[in-house]
Amino acid sequence: MADLRGQLLSGVTGDVLEIGAGTGANLRFYGAVAHLTVTEPSAAMRRKLTAKLAEAQRPVDIVDAAADALPFPDASFDAVISTLVLCTVPDQLPALREVRRVLRPAGRLVFFEHVRTRGPAALAQDMITPLTRLLAAGCHPNRDTAAAITAAGFSIETMTSLKPAPHMPLIAPFIQGVARPS
Repeated sequence: MADLRGQLLSGVTGDVLEIGAGTGANLRFYGAVAHLTVTEPSAAMRRKLTAKLAEAQRPVDIVDAAADALPFPDASFDAVISTLVLCTVPDQLPALREVRRVLRPAGRLVFFEHVRTRGPAALAQDMITPLTRLLAAGCHPNRDTAAAITAAGFSIETMTSLKPAPHMPLIAPFIQGVARPS
């Protein structure tokens, strides 16, 4: 997944917010950002994230905040990054509306998320969701995240669907792309 993260974040510039930064897996991929702010509501994850700050090529502000209650003024960021986060928020729509609020009018939501599949595997995702919610930080692998992004007032500019190797049938496919406020 490192290659996917690197490709996704290579063109991100300006004032950047990453929601749900987790353990800091993206830190080494931010090349040309002017200022990087990351949010992480979990104290345990923030400790791991702090340990990885040396991988960042610049200072990073770490903020204890959930995606649906971002403590930033309107239009604060040029880009908001979400990688494998929107499956864990309690409700995607309020979180995405907050993302839209803190984005500048020409800003970008850059996302990499796993989503609901089709066919019999979708039923399997539905069946395992109670377990993944319990064991994987609230993960709902069966969400239609692209529809939620659109419903929150974004226009998806680019989006690709992929199944990274090794094949992960219960949490694949993934979508990655860019959306802008409508």
